[in-house]
Amino acid sequence: MKRLSPAVVTAGFAAYSYAATVLSVAWYLRRDDPALGLETSLIWAALTYAPWLGVGVLVWGAMRLWGPGWRAAGVLTGAMLVLVPAIAAFDTRLGLAFLQREPSAGEWLGRIVDRLPVALLLYTALIAAGLAAAHWRRAREAQKRVEILTEALDAARRIAPDEARLLVSTGRSRTSVETRTVEWFASAGNYVVVNWDGREGLVRDTLQGLEARLDDRLFARIHRSSLVNLARVAGVQPLSDGSWRLTMESGAELVVSRTYRDAVLERLGRA
Repeated sequence: MKRLSPAVVTAGFAAYSYAATVLSVAWYLRRDDPALGLETSLIWAALTYAPWLGVGVLVWGAMRLWGPGWRAAGVLTGAMLVLVPAIAAFDTRLGLAFLQREPSAGEWLGRIVDRLPVALLLYTALIAAGLAAAHWRRAREAQKRVEILTEALDAARRIAPDEARLLVSTGRSRTSVETRTVEWFASAGNYVVVNWDGREGLVRDTLQGLEARLDDRLFARIHRSSLVNLARVAGVQPLSDGSWRLTMESGAELVVSRTYRDAVLERLGRA
């Protein structure tokens, strides 16, 4: 199960659910009417629940396109107003065809109404299953991204420290700071704020220019205005919106947006 993708697991579960439902319904059909042949009962059950395969594809497509959020829920709720009555009507017509009956309009409408609760229940169950699968997929992907970053952080801590230093302005004085001790850099106009060992100072440079001179195995851009030292990251926490919260050795917390998260992963993947 751990090595299978969410799509494969979801498709396998859907196939099992459909097959189990068809066999169960066919058994009940034959129990209610012993004269009904096995093949006929299987075809009847298979056709009755075939529309739900289409609903499953619709739910899957909505979750893939918009994710398990309000937009997908709104689209699926709107579709429910059309699909649930349509499937109840189809089920009614199919059953009457197999029974070879032509009921009155009142009986026809009554049979459709009788099937609406079950159709609504199945539709709701498919949405719930789709939400669960989408959240599981997101959790799997988030875990994989965190594992990649964690490996990169471990690799960064093993890099032999160089002797590179920065001359940092701290008030009226200037301090020579080893770049390996810096936790993160932040852009401040024509200056860069240097954060190291619980202290702050300024370097007259641009963040882009400074980044070009730093060891890209250690420093990664996590925002358009900040660079972080991977070797100084103590912990990573994925957030609900897909971004990351980095906890530095000093206890400071920095957020990596989804855009820069993907850029970091791409760069680490090439490395």
